[in-house]
Amino acid sequence: MLRLLTIELQKLRYNRSVKVISIVYFSLILFISAIASIEFNFANVNFRIADQGIFNFPYIWHFNTFIAAILKIFLAIVIVSMMSNEYSYRTLKQNLIDGLSKREFITSKFLTVVVFALVSTIFVFLVSLVLGLIFSDYKELGIIFSDLEYILAYFIKLVGFFSFCMFLGVWVKRSAFAIGFLVIWQIVEGLIAILFQYIRVKTDVNLFDSVYNFLPLDSMSDLIKEPFSRLGAVQSAANQLGEEFTKSYDVSYLSILIVLIWTALFVYWSYALLKRRDL
Repeated sequence: MLRLLTIELQKLRYNRSVKVISIVYFSLILFISAIASIEFNFANVNFRIADQGIFNFPYIWHFNTFIAAILKIFLAIVIVSMMSNEYSYRTLKQNLIDGLSKREFITSKFLTVVVFALVSTIFVFLVSLVLGLIFSDYKELGIIFSDLEYILAYFIKLVGFFSFCMFLGVWVKRSAFAIGFLVIWQIVEGLIAILFQYIRVKTDVNLFDSVYNFLPLDSMSDLIKEPFSRLGAVQSAANQLGEEFTKSYDVSYLSILIVLIWTALFVYWSYALLKRRDL
């Protein structure tokens, strides 16, 4: 395993675009955190987003993982490029000639996917921990380390999403087309959602729980639900308007299982495609 991972990391080490995109990704996470902690002055009124409770423990785990997950497309470009470069530079064929099996090749790529997801998860964890220790109103150990399931959900979400990107890279072979297909698939799932909503209005048949939530991108999205309506200020405003949120923000074990199954399928399909091709 370590040998396979070393081979992949050696390839990425000299890839300039990988370095640039990775730096941009991690810098954006820090930039968003910095913006939220800066105090602004509007019409002689001092305002700071951090004072609205977004960096309070344990809410920060939910908020930061949701925001960081939006930026995952940057690392997705790295994963897709990693696969397409194997075809463009013919390193895949050379690896196979040098004795690497197709199974080992896919395993090495998946290990790289896991490493990217793990590094990103650790980074988000550390940034969230530091911000929470600085800005949170609650700093008891029991509160700080509660709701850490969002960190686990973030890791699983990245592994699943990057595995999907890896599969697209193997299937399409060209990074631009693979990213394009990813965008098209997101649109397709959106259109399916609109269709199911129409069916529910017309027939009272709810296909969201039975079908839609099992689609790959939506199941990944369900791992970490939007955190904004969970804020105390939003809840108070809703109560004043006579509205009440009954939404569950918990990490669903069913969503975790669905994403893990999709991850296994994407890895298997990547291997099956590679196995069938005459390189």
